[in-house]
Amino acid sequence: MKHKKSSTPNRGFKVADQIQRDLAELIARELKDPRVGMVTIQAVEVTPDYSHAKVFFSVLGSDPQLALEGLSQAAGFLRNHLFKKLHIHTVPTLHFVYDQTTERAADMSSLIAKAVSERALDD
Repeated sequence: MKHKKSSTPNRGFKVADQIQRDLAELIARELKDPRVGMVTIQAVEVTPDYSHAKVFFSVLGSDPQLALEGLSQAAGFLRNHLFKKLHIHTVPTLHFVYDQTTERAADMSSLIAKAVSERALDD
């Protein structure tokens, strides 16, 4: 049996991108949970059947674990609002994942700066 190709190439990426934009707006304007704080949606990965979406986020100025709890608890609320905004048959179940890329980049940058300054002192 042949695998049916999607009629629109990269449709999954377009859907993920739209979900990212809509979630960023919904979290900023509609979500009133104080645990969430200042959340930035970094990326969204959608499964091929659009049933699940991994939402990668970072948070500024608050505990990432609290933000994760708040977002996970609000997942149904956010999914319901996404259903109203998106024009697709299946709106994915949202799974939030804390993205540590920003912190790792800052740590690496400080390590490099420290190594450069130590090397300058040795010369």
